[in-house]
Amino acid sequence: MTLLTTQSGAMASTALLTDHYELTMVRAALRSKTAFRRSVFELFPRRLPVGRRYGVVAGVGRALDALEAFQFDEGTLNFLLEQNVIDTDLADWLSRYRFKGNIWGYPEGEAYFPGSPLLIVEGSFAEACVLETLLLSIYNYDCAVASAASRMTAMAGDRPCIEMGSRRTNEYAAVAAARAAYVAGFQSTSNLEAGRRYGIPTTGTAAHSFTLLHDTEEEAFKTQLKALGKGTTLLVDTYDIEEAVRTGVRLSKGKLGAIRLDSGDLAEQAADVRKLLDSLGATGTRILVTSDLDEYQIAALRSAPVDGYGVGTSLVTGSGAPTCGFVYKLVARATTEGKDAEVYPVAKKSVNKTSIGGRKYALRRFDDKGRAEAEVIGIGAPPDGDYNDRPILVQLVAKGKIVGRESLAAARDRHHQIRAELPQAALKMSKGEPALPTIMLDEAGRTTDNPYAS
Repeated sequence: MTLLTTQSGAMASTALLTDHYELTMVRAALRSKTAFRRSVFELFPRRLPVGRRYGVVAGVGRALDALEAFQFDEGTLNFLLEQNVIDTDLADWLSRYRFKGNIWGYPEGEAYFPGSPLLIVEGSFAEACVLETLLLSIYNYDCAVASAASRMTAMAGDRPCIEMGSRRTNEYAAVAAARAAYVAGFQSTSNLEAGRRYGIPTTGTAAHSFTLLHDTEEEAFKTQLKALGKGTTLLVDTYDIEEAVRTGVRLSKGKLGAIRLDSGDLAEQAADVRKLLDSLGATGTRILVTSDLDEYQIAALRSAPVDGYGVGTSLVTGSGAPTCGFVYKLVARATTEGKDAEVYPVAKKSVNKTSIGGRKYALRRFDDKGRAEAEVIGIGAPPDGDYNDRPILVQLVAKGKIVGRESLAAARDRHHQIRAELPQAALKMSKGEPALPTIMLDEAGRTTDNPYAS
């Protein structure tokens, strides 16, 4: 895993996981003496994917690890100098680079909506500018996977979902996808690196190739049961499903842990197999289904006698929305250098790419029954709330020190709670508007235009 870690297990430098133009901007800003103006950057979505009703924040912990490893060693600087990406003045500054500013953000597992300020990065222009691609690449992918995973686990209800999409994305994204899916409620992963790195439970049994390797299906099942025990899961659709189920039950003496269906009409097959298992006395044998599942198919299988779902391709590609379209924009900056210089709002006016100037603050508004009813964003000042409204932003980095790390279990628990607070309409699979409106308030608390409103 050389891209992710060194031989000692520490994360390798993330300094080059960025775009050329970030260093170009800092190089020019050093010349114009604007590089160290106090600045505020914001990472946010202008909109949700078409038809989605909410998004899920994931990747916060990965981003903090990547920030900590964002350092320029001698070899990195020599490469950049040789390629004329930087000059000697910028190389000297980068050699000492450590982010020393403040970062606030939505905690992992939280829901987000159009205009939600997912990250607020405060520091000099130079030190905050160079983090753009690093932060966006993590957030755009991890949040896409978690958003899809949340819809899947919502449709699955109490039935477990297993992440098994490693073969459908690149090897490093596979680890990130397993982590994001776990935050959003998946029970386990097939990816062993995700298990080692993040402590996610791993699972796996056999593919069709294992059955085909043996002269008979019975021989394959005998071998698997002997190696893994009666609690294993047998893949039963290589040849004839009914015959395979009968063989598995006979060999396990009715104590088979589970069977897996991976093709055909899963609802019909699951019903037939359940009847067969029960008739053979294997009432405790579970039925797991795979085969390019997504949230819509999982919803369609809710009435079928299915005990769990294995999800791959659709999950790791965001179920049709493989990126969240997050952007990272300068929203406030000082006109002079100095860490105490006052900052002023700045904003883009580009057609269809408008941004809102000013430092943002976020509040989740609830009704008297504890049901979320709005996302309230204060521009320049925190919005007022009542007794049960909740500020959303938490501090992640304070004067360069990471203060916002938490366990995956905490993020996972948070998402379960957050999703339960959303309106029931949030869990509909039909296309619709965001489950919560995003309300923008100016410093005086007055509603202002929201260019991100649908």
